[in-house]
Amino acid sequence: MFVSVMLDPGGEESARLLADTLATWGFDKVQRACWESASVAESSLVQIKQEIDRVTDYYDTVRLYQFPVDGVLAITVLSKKRWKRILVRPPAGGKPKR
Repeated sequence: MFVSVMLDPGGEESARLLADTLATWGFDKVQRACWESASVAESSLVQIKQEIDRVTDYYDTVRLYQFPVDGVLAITVLSKKRWKRILVRPPAGGKPKR
């Protein structure tokens, strides 16, 4: 599964811990606050989220973009120490307009 992680840390310590955690799991830094991996197993993602939750605090925000999750794009957000997940489905009625 492809996973992109966007970081908005609340402080320097959180930024360092998040970067270390993502590097440990094999993510590559592609921009200042963006890390990506194209080879994340779904079972590993649960552990990665737990590690992210462990090293963050109330002021950190982390967004994970995952594809495919049940054939759709999933956006998972950690904000104020709470996880929320959104599944982005194609529009009803078939193919998207171009």
